[in-house]
Amino acid sequence: MALEVGQPFPSFSLANQDGKPVSLGDFAGKWLVLYVYPKDDTPGCTIQGKSFTATKADFDEANIAVLGVSEDDVNSHKSFCNKFGFTIDLLADPKHELLRAASVGQSEWKGTLYWDRTTFVIDPQGALRKIYLKVSPEGHEQVLLQDIKALQA
Repeated sequence: MALEVGQPFPSFSLANQDGKPVSLGDFAGKWLVLYVYPKDDTPGCTIQGKSFTATKADFDEANIAVLGVSEDDVNSHKSFCNKFGFTIDLLADPKHELLRAASVGQSEWKGTLYWDRTTFVIDPQGALRKIYLKVSPEGHEQVLLQDIKALQA
């Protein structure tokens, strides 16, 4: 069953790139951008990580937290963050718990299944406010900032 805007976002607790557990409850009272990306250290995913890192101060100023999620493990996330100097948390979901709970789609590329690039906007009460499907990584962070600021108004 697909998630719908207005529903509570599924609860989660996943390890970040440092192995520390991060859960939905940690963001009570804040807006949350949770972006799903296919794989660490690939071109589009690197663009997204760099873009969110470059605009982190803008998100912080607007009381918006940003989390990336993929099926890669903690060690993969750690080296990806270190390689590019990311300042956002990347959550490891190797068992696909959150990816399935959030109804993230999958696509095939060159015979391999990948999780679709999807972004969720969650309000301070934990309700899903927006879903972006098959996201293009270029400039996506600016669209999110504008859209969330409109929701906050």
